[in-house]
Amino acid sequence: MTSAAELPASSGSTFSLQQDPRHNPDSDPLRTATGVYVTVHGHFYQPPRENPYLDAIERQPSATPFHDWNERIHWECYRPNAFARILNDRGEVIDIVNNYEYMSFNIGPTLMSWLERYDVEVYQRILEADAKSSQRLQGHGNAIAQVYNHIIMPLANERDKYTQIRWGKEDFRSRFGRDPEGMWLAETAVDYATLEVLVAEGIRFIVLAPSQAQRCRLLPTENDPHPEWHEVGGSQIDPTRPYRCYLKPSLSIASSPLNAIYNSHGMGALAEGESLAGLPYIDIFFYDGPISRDMGFSDVIYNSHHLAGRIGSAVRGDHRPAQLISVATDGETFGHHKKGTEKTLAYAFKGEFPNHGWTVTNYAHYLSLNTPTWEVELKPITAWSCAHGVDRWQDDCGCGGEGGVWHQKWRKPLRNALNWLRDQLIEVYGKYGRQIFRDPWAARDEYIKVIRDRSAANVSRFLGRHQTHKLTAAEQIDALRLLEMQRHALLMFTSCGWFFEELSRPEGTQILRYAARALELAGDVAGVQLEKGFIKRLGLAPSNVEQFNHGAEVYRQLVLTAQISCKQVAAHYAIASLFANHQPAITRNFLSGQDTQGNLSSISQKRVYCYTANELDYQLQRMGSLTLAVGHLRLVSDITWESEDLVFAVLHLGGWDFHCCIQPFAGRREYSQIKEKLFGSLKQASAAQTILMMTQLFGEENFSLQNLFAEERQRMMRLLSQETLTRLDQLYTQTYRDNYGVIAAFHRDELPVPRELQVAAEIALGYRCLTTLRSLEQDITEPHSSYNHIVELEAIATEAKYLRCQLDIPDGKQILEQLIMRLLWQLLYDPNGSLDADIQRLERLIDVGYQLNFGISLHRSQELYFNCLYSQIIPLCIASEGQNHHRCDRLLKLGQKLGIDMSAIANQFA
Repeated sequence: MTSAAELPASSGSTFSLQQDPRHNPDSDPLRTATGVYVTVHGHFYQPPRENPYLDAIERQPSATPFHDWNERIHWECYRPNAFARILNDRGEVIDIVNNYEYMSFNIGPTLMSWLERYDVEVYQRILEADAKSSQRLQGHGNAIAQVYNHIIMPLANERDKYTQIRWGKEDFRSRFGRDPEGMWLAETAVDYATLEVLVAEGIRFIVLAPSQAQRCRLLPTENDPHPEWHEVGGSQIDPTRPYRCYLKPSLSIASSPLNAIYNSHGMGALAEGESLAGLPYIDIFFYDGPISRDMGFSDVIYNSHHLAGRIGSAVRGDHRPAQLISVATDGETFGHHKKGTEKTLAYAFKGEFPNHGWTVTNYAHYLSLNTPTWEVELKPITAWSCAHGVDRWQDDCGCGGEGGVWHQKWRKPLRNALNWLRDQLIEVYGKYGRQIFRDPWAARDEYIKVIRDRSAANVSRFLGRHQTHKLTAAEQIDALRLLEMQRHALLMFTSCGWFFEELSRPEGTQILRYAARALELAGDVAGVQLEKGFIKRLGLAPSNVEQFNHGAEVYRQLVLTAQISCKQVAAHYAIASLFANHQPAITRNFLSGQDTQGNLSSISQKRVYCYTANELDYQLQRMGSLTLAVGHLRLVSDITWESEDLVFAVLHLGGWDFHCCIQPFAGRREYSQIKEKLFGSLKQASAAQTILMMTQLFGEENFSLQNLFAEERQRMMRLLSQETLTRLDQLYTQTYRDNYGVIAAFHRDELPVPRELQVAAEIALGYRCLTTLRSLEQDITEPHSSYNHIVELEAIATEAKYLRCQLDIPDGKQILEQLIMRLLWQLLYDPNGSLDADIQRLERLIDVGYQLNFGISLHRSQELYFNCLYSQIIPLCIASEGQNHHRCDRLLKLGQKLGIDMSAIANQFA
């Protein structure tokens, strides 16, 4: 089906997306407040999903075929918006647009951290988009900040409000290289106490829903000192202009520090019409509610023409000099919730909106052109996703129940339990923090700089700035534990934990895991036992799920069972070590590959999630089907710097059976005795005898494959299965060869092939195809060898088509896409390559990808080619016009092969 975002057939491929023919430099809408401006704001956010003990997201089966939900949504939304296609009516690429360059956006800091680690190319595109929009819009970039981990600000205490904003600002500054002008509030939840902190921290504007305004009026002037207030509490506020919100004494909470300032100046409550001069204020934009809802819940976003029409219907015809049509929705709408709609945005930004004479802008730029002339007062406490203020995050208000029979009576007890825990942790932090930090709360506010950069040098500089005295190693660990305790105390208030209908959902479980980690760290530093009191309070939170009954059981079954100790990390390391190097060395340093006798001469290091594993000694022996490894390991947390010296012994009995034991290192003499006794028992070639000796030396506690972290466990399961799968592939291949004539006869006579024979054919051809692809991967830089492999793939494709085989090889699809990308990169950037031969190989590889029906994607290759098209290929064609015409022609035809519309460019060089 043709994408609604594609160009209409009548437009052809010569449609200009670069210039608005009505653009007049003398009345530049980017410098003069005239006409219609359009802002599309995307609130991009994912809740933090990292295991608090590993600082990494573990595999989430519900996101299959992706590793986790961050990764799935990334490939459906974040990356497509960084490389949004504009297509012609044949589905060919006309332009690749970075939507972030044209839309207003905020991206949650926790999500940005994940993007930075997972896909640095997309991360850089987002940073570049802000820089380019800033250049285009007189220094006002598209990005705005967000409160750090999406807590509901009106429900936070004052100190947490400040930290959330300061962390959000610093995270933003460290990425975008500038101070944020605006800030997105989680769920747009706001009260006047929150506004006061925003103003105090230098935030110029925020974006709210129209339902959050109570009343508005023109700002008082000399000619009209007492303008009339207009009640707009039913979402009637005009969203086409910015508003100024003054922080008046009468609107502030009684305990507000702002009231103290007012009282000290004898101001008291302002009388109606009294001067607003000197009052602090923040500017507010209200997005267009009906259009924003339509974008999220109707089909308007599937067609750029319809979207422009819907936005055009909101333009006011009252001859005002300038107006802003702004819409806001979850950024994940564009591509994740509504597939392919990033294309709609791309064409709207580059085609539809300019064709209407509208200026695509952002809030900061519009505010620089249009100082508010209206004042607004807000309702006391509101949010965009709850009709009951902020009860969705503290009470059984019905929001989030999805119309079902489940209650949300658990919300208030959960909120109460976490508030209690927060207050207990404040006491711990205050008491022990004062012994370490000159100002514990200033240290917490600046801790974001450590979260952003956990290098030893940076952490040392941070501690040096805040310490009361030169800290010992133990005090440094306690300092980091205290700060991590506070980080998790903030994370446990992430709004998603209350958003849905049930406490035991992943979101609720996640915030309880943060609470558990904070409890553990408090105990490590202060020896306090707060967990019983916390669990008691969770027992008052009724669950809708019979298995749990209440929050205390959710905590016991889903939180405590997920806690990870250093022993588990060591067991993970020990079992994984058996697969790190398959050399049959008697004694070896398996990470550095050095064979040794006795103690190793060097220490090898390996990262195990957020731990550095220092292998101080390692010895491995095999006896028949048994493999035994014994080692001395020092684990160091990259986050808190705490370390533990451990001894491990792991016995592989073959197949899936592992027996691993861990204990603290008690000295070299005892460690040597352990090795001697264990390897002595192994000589008897008795698994039972060796396990008995391990139990005598280490005790009853042991670990198996099941105790490994999911990622490594699944990797080992694949390794352990590989030999069996290879034998089966060979068996099916032999069956296929022996019965090829029979299978072909069935197909020739159009008879159903016996299922067993058809399966054998598909597995055999799939195995042969994957083997060939892996060989091609090794030989891709060798023209002759790689050419032969491509010929073999073509033969496999022909055979598969003749026998109607469906080759289901996900690894093969990935390898093929990467090979096409590698060949293209080599062609574009290797000056010593043979153009004709390289292009021929590349074109045949693309063709065979389609012939194999893998469903290959050429998106990455299109992006690479498109990036070089204007910087390299077209300049080459211009420079060589009249000469080397063949070279230019081949390069342009290659673009067509990659699915890029080259007709207009090719005509210029015909």
